[in-house]
Amino acid sequence: MIRIGLVGLGYWGTNIARNLDSLPGCELAWCCDTDPQRRERAHLAFPRARSTGDLAELLGDEGVDAVAVATPVPTHAALAELVLASGRHCFVEKPLACDVVSAARLFALAEERDEVLMVGHLLAYHPALVALRELCEAGELGDVHYVYSQRLNLGKLRADENALWSLGAHDISAILALTGELPGRVSARGESYVREGIEDVVFAHLGFAGALAAHVHVSWLDPRKERRLTVVGSRRMATFDDMEPERMLTVYDKGFDPDAVAGGDYVARAGEQHSPALSRSEPLRIELEHFLECVRGEATPRTGGREGLRVVRVLEALQESLDAGGETVSLAPGEVAA
Repeated sequence: MIRIGLVGLGYWGTNIARNLDSLPGCELAWCCDTDPQRRERAHLAFPRARSTGDLAELLGDEGVDAVAVATPVPTHAALAELVLASGRHCFVEKPLACDVVSAARLFALAEERDEVLMVGHLLAYHPALVALRELCEAGELGDVHYVYSQRLNLGKLRADENALWSLGAHDISAILALTGELPGRVSARGESYVREGIEDVVFAHLGFAGALAAHVHVSWLDPRKERRLTVVGSRRMATFDDMEPERMLTVYDKGFDPDAVAGGDYVARAGEQHSPALSRSEPLRIELEHFLECVRGEATPRTGGREGLRVVRVLEALQESLDAGGETVSLAPGEVAA
């Protein structure tokens, strides 16, 4: 039985608690939050778990094997460091930290202590993205030309992070997984329409080796909720649309055949489209089951500290570009390889 403490009882932390409380071989031992009303709600929902507003009290329980951190982004690094320093395995929501230095310190600390550090990059565990990644790796789409994503909504405005760090972390993680490499140059432009200094809309560009490119559009100031990622390959194209439960992943047999030329022009091919059958399991449950496997020593985290560090490197470079009005920022090979 793995005993886990949870820090952070907001919307997403409550979802994590719900899953941990129902997973076989797991005991939700502690719920920690500085807000007494959240603690009271957690106590009613998970009466077997002890409640506290002090992380030190949770860490003082020697029977706790691991801690999940689901607090606001600026607190991730400091809390995760306390967890790792106490000798516990740590699951921390994305992104791992707000800067590369902090993320690298956490990665090194986990490696030094031989503890599991896993970052909650949820899309890496989503059945649709897993299937899409397998299609790319098998060459079913041909050479990947470009990838673009849209993560939009009229959503909750945040005071401590902009749309890039709040929403873009999902897409950066997914794009790195699909392309199998890291960008050498990035740029981003955004605007702060509602709250000064906090960009609520961001357009980001990632340039990879060769002609491979990716584009990310994130906003919490949009009339429609969209969660879509498209991969355009030389043979086929595919779309992962999280808002289409019956056709979440669609593969299009479309493109241009180099040998099909009419009047000097390429002729477009428009064949069939299909949607592969996918598991209906909740991605968060899959993710947390994987964390338990890692704590037991049965697996290595798909989104461990190294992956978390890479995503933070890209986000930090994009933020640098954003602050400079869209100037291109280069990531040296040594920087992106770590």
